[in-house]
Amino acid sequence: MPSATTYLKACINGARTPEQHAKLPVSPEQIAEAAVAAHRAGAKAVHMHPKTADGVDSLQPEVVAAAIDAVRHAVPGLPLGVTTGFWALSDPDERLRTVQAWTTLPDFASVNWHEPGSEQLAHALLHMGVGVEVGIFHADAAESWAKSEMAEHCMRVMVELGPDADVAAADDVLSEVMAAGSPAPVLLHGLNESCWPLLEHARARGVQTRIGLEDTLLLPDGTPAPDNVALVSAAVELLSR
Repeated sequence: MPSATTYLKACINGARTPEQHAKLPVSPEQIAEAAVAAHRAGAKAVHMHPKTADGVDSLQPEVVAAAIDAVRHAVPGLPLGVTTGFWALSDPDERLRTVQAWTTLPDFASVNWHEPGSEQLAHALLHMGVGVEVGIFHADAAESWAKSEMAEHCMRVMVELGPDADVAAADDVLSEVMAAGSPAPVLLHGLNESCWPLLEHARARGVQTRIGLEDTLLLPDGTPAPDNVALVSAAVELLSR
């Protein structure tokens, strides 16, 4: 199975707040600095959550544009994605209108398939010329996505599992996703306790994976990670074994 060639994306902040980690990037400048450093450490792309000054996720056009512009100025050409998480704007229609009002577009955006309005949002992003990463959190979402047109048109399928997930649970959802026959590459990742075991399982299964302060605050040995670079470097080392 692939090792050194396993595709690794950096997820540099997530819905976490600065209170959870001193080096969590929030401002456009901090996000750009983290993106550059993660790329230099071995990440092939960056996924970020644009945030207000107090560290809260935002889908507002001016907040999204500031973060994207900062990263693109700092590292031109780096594939860059953003969240569309329902927690950032919990009215499906308002979320759709807000995303459609984006003036500066990322290369791709993640759409969690189980969230209300996800299919309409995914189609709107495609119409805007933005690649869609579909987030699959469980088997029911995988089944629903597989029956949709988006199975043929998304750019990536992310199997995103919670802290309690194990290898068996990952294989169950991976099987559902792969049975759909989508041409999109598959990415597997976990959260907190499941993060490192599922990253290694992604290597074993030959699928893409990701790492960063969104997914874990700890290094593989359980010690606190000083920053995203330490996490990306540790992941690169594990994936190259």
